[in-house]
Amino acid sequence: MTVYMEESTTDINARTQKFIAANDLTASIDISVLQERLTNMINLELIDRCIGSKIWVIMKGDKELVGTLRGFDVYVNMVLEDVTEYEITSEGRRITKLDQILLNGNNIAILVPGGSPDPE
Repeated sequence: MTVYMEESTTDINARTQKFIAANDLTASIDISVLQERLTNMINLELIDRCIGSKIWVIMKGDKELVGTLRGFDVYVNMVLEDVTEYEITSEGRRITKLDQILLNGNNIAILVPGGSPDPE
């Protein structure tokens, strides 16, 4: 997969036209909808590059997880292996080790490739 970081307006317009043709979209589609779809596609490509690598997942609420990303879907539901779960409780920080976990994408706030909540 290719990630496009710096593109000229001509390149973006060409990609937009290819996207419209590939997805059988008409020219009457709202440009903001098209831009959102392209942005989501690029974001998923970035996550795809993290498969097999360590990733730090900050959840909504008081949990953070660090593990190896094994897979995800378009809703950013994720499967992690060799997981360390960090939870903030009234007693302090609780650490739990897990072999594997399935995360609901609706509860994910931030993804940090290669990151860790522990300062090194």
